[in-house]
Amino acid sequence: MRKFTFDTQPKLRLISDDQIRMVYEKALHILEHAGVKFESTEALKILRDHGATIDSEKHIAKITPEMVDQALTKTPSGFKLYNREGDPAAEICGNRSYFDPGSSVIKFMESDGATVRRTESQDLARISRVNDALDNISLQSTAVVCYDVPELIGDSYRLYLCLKNSPKAVITGAFSVEGIRHMREMLAAVVGGYAALSEKPLAIFDICPSQPLKWTHISAENIIDCARYNLPQELISVPMPGAATPITLAGSLVVHTAETLSGIVLAQCANPGAPLVYGGAPVQFDMRFSTTPMSAVEATMISAAYAQIGKYFGLPTHTYAALSDSKLVDTQAGAETAMSGTIAQLAGINVISGAGALDFINTFSLEKLVIDNDICGMILRTQRGIEFNEETMAVDLIEQLGPGGVYLETDLTIKYFKSEPYMPSKVIDRQDRKNWEEDGSRTIFERAREKVKEIQANHLPAALDKDRASKLDAVTAEIMKELSINSLPQGPH
Repeated sequence: MRKFTFDTQPKLRLISDDQIRMVYEKALHILEHAGVKFESTEALKILRDHGATIDSEKHIAKITPEMVDQALTKTPSGFKLYNREGDPAAEICGNRSYFDPGSSVIKFMESDGATVRRTESQDLARISRVNDALDNISLQSTAVVCYDVPELIGDSYRLYLCLKNSPKAVITGAFSVEGIRHMREMLAAVVGGYAALSEKPLAIFDICPSQPLKWTHISAENIIDCARYNLPQELISVPMPGAATPITLAGSLVVHTAETLSGIVLAQCANPGAPLVYGGAPVQFDMRFSTTPMSAVEATMISAAYAQIGKYFGLPTHTYAALSDSKLVDTQAGAETAMSGTIAQLAGINVISGAGALDFINTFSLEKLVIDNDICGMILRTQRGIEFNEETMAVDLIEQLGPGGVYLETDLTIKYFKSEPYMPSKVIDRQDRKNWEEDGSRTIFERAREKVKEIQANHLPAALDKDRASKLDAVTAEIMKELSINSLPQGPH
């Protein structure tokens, strides 16, 4: 099954090829002998038709190794993602890493850095507009739950707000069986139809199993619909050592692998060649407090390990990282964000979700988002690596200037001083103490708060043209009519 080589990847590896094969073989055993529960009659029928043994009473499918092998062979090794205007946004393959904000957050932190409240649709609009201005967070996400809208339209309305407020490609997901169909209609409205959407996908859909070894009716139907519509999907298994998966990291990897492979099999049985991402959202169950820290080092270790397994299968990868479990934008938040984000990038993970998120991905902070943009920029600079050629090694210049040479005004410095280093925004302080004090001795949160205000005052994301905006509004109005919803806070009006 190997389609990937680590020979040219001088990056983080936690498990060997032999260990990958061990986990794969154990996962195949689980799939064939214990099976996976699918609470969808259609999913069970599809799997039965392709060779699985079905226990209809218990809704369990036992999947053969041959089915897994065939599914992995059919799954693409990557795909391109495009923005709302049809321009390339990301190549989801190889070792390229892209960041997006944390998703489905339920609380919003006000600009005082302490007050939190339930999230609303206006928060998602603000997040999308601010994130549009951030160069190092390449993708949008349906970042928060909108508690001021009816639950029936909660999933598709989030996508509506993202499409209205930024042209960036979106990481999203459905809360309902109908959600995938509704969101496909929205996406098609802004890109010019189903064929255009299939050719240039604008969104990736997150789909989560229910731990352990179970796909709910909604998630199974979402997998089938995404596959049939040729919409890229991320399978987000959530290992929780000691609670929903074995306490050992190796045992949790086996469960993650079995769950993810079962989703891949269903997708490829529904539509061979359907694009998908080998994803996850590991947590560490802290038995002292009954909490689930996503930034725990064990969670990031699981991410790095399953990413190697996904790469071994030749698939693009995803995880949650560059986030924090702190309740404030403080030193803990910076340390956990940088550490988890760096590990994810060094592991070559393609889609890294979590920027802006705090408190077990329950709270979103715009100030943290702009700080994280600089953290992500530093991480991406390490991804770019060091360029070696005759010019960059500068032997002739070193020889010419000799001992004691000054390089400040050389042509080489003038050519590279903007592109060689990563230049963080003013949110990251690099002044000396004297100038910092003269500038008001501001903390990083205060500087981030000013940056958020500056973006909100001066940055205007590219708007949808009238024709496409009208089509998106019309599609959304039809969904509202179908669901018997009369009005929504941010439109359509």
